[in-house]
Amino acid sequence: MSVARKVRVLHFVTGGFSGGATQVALQLVNAARDSVDIEPLLVLRHKRRTPPERIVELQREGVPMRVVPGWSHAATIIALVKACREFQPDVLVAHGFSEHLWGRYAGLLAKVPHLVHVEHNTRERYTAWRRAQTRWLAKRTDRIVGCSDGVKQVLLDMGMPVDRTIAIPNGVRLEPFAQAEAHPFAQRIPGIVMVARFSKQKDHATLLRAVALLRERGLVPPVLLAGGGKALHRKPLEKLASELGIGEQVQFLGVVRNVPELLMTHQLAVLSTHYEGMPLALIEGMVAGCAVVGSAVPGVREVIDDGVDGLLVAEADPAALADALERVLRDPEFGARLGAPARRVAMDNYSRELMNQRYEALFLELAR
Repeated sequence: MSVARKVRVLHFVTGGFSGGATQVALQLVNAARDSVDIEPLLVLRHKRRTPPERIVELQREGVPMRVVPGWSHAATIIALVKACREFQPDVLVAHGFSEHLWGRYAGLLAKVPHLVHVEHNTRERYTAWRRAQTRWLAKRTDRIVGCSDGVKQVLLDMGMPVDRTIAIPNGVRLEPFAQAEAHPFAQRIPGIVMVARFSKQKDHATLLRAVALLRERGLVPPVLLAGGGKALHRKPLEKLASELGIGEQVQFLGVVRNVPELLMTHQLAVLSTHYEGMPLALIEGMVAGCAVVGSAVPGVREVIDDGVDGLLVAEADPAALADALERVLRDPEFGARLGAPARRVAMDNYSRELMNQRYEALFLELAR
């Protein structure tokens, strides 16, 4: 009696490692390594900023992976077609812009049975030509997945097919936050943590201006900014903090390994941003039991129930953000009433385990 082989799933994504798309693809591949039904392969498109040490680290960890050239779209597609013909995937998952274009072109050329497009943000650099390509490819794609309901809506607004466009929310690891309830809200540091890379997308400047307004109101909370990014974006913020007179309050931590600890020991988690796909940093704040405050943009609006498990404020509005922060800082009991349901919601709806289960169910449905 022959044993049916596992369903082979190839995940194609950028090798830049700075965005959420690569992290989600890597997580799905690692989860599938323990699956009895899925055999995964991670294919990274090489970028100028692809850290070679990270590739070596993944190889040492036993991650099934390949790297294809990224110096031209044609080179990427040709190499990916070859990888498909060797691996013979049942499903090809193309993550993020613009990789979802080149990945699906390669999948069509290699005659992969099933194609999946995963969109990881609500705002991408779509030209009219690339939007047209996306629509053409959508007709030949089995499922188009938004990493949140907000992203799904953006995809539908772009003209993606209603019957094949779905949302599978990204998830976070719950284990590092297991001790959150051992840190009662009132005993935490009345300070602010924002975990976000320094980039045009994130709006650290509005947070800094809000903190300056708080200072005028007699509130001087410590502010921890955790995240990497280019000095091009960080240096002006350091200058702004100094000019606003809050330089001593604000710590630019860079990339840190103890984000769960920072969140579980502080009262407020903030995400001041211009746009999001699925705000994982904010969800980690929710799992940590923080009072979370986020910009009311697509991707964030769908996560926070304003006034129930967090607070939403107008985008790029320092006064509105200062008002929300002041409300929690002056009334820790109110903050605790936000933090407890936020933790329950995040644990019930945004775990990596649930994300993995949903994707695996999708792949098996398509392949079988």
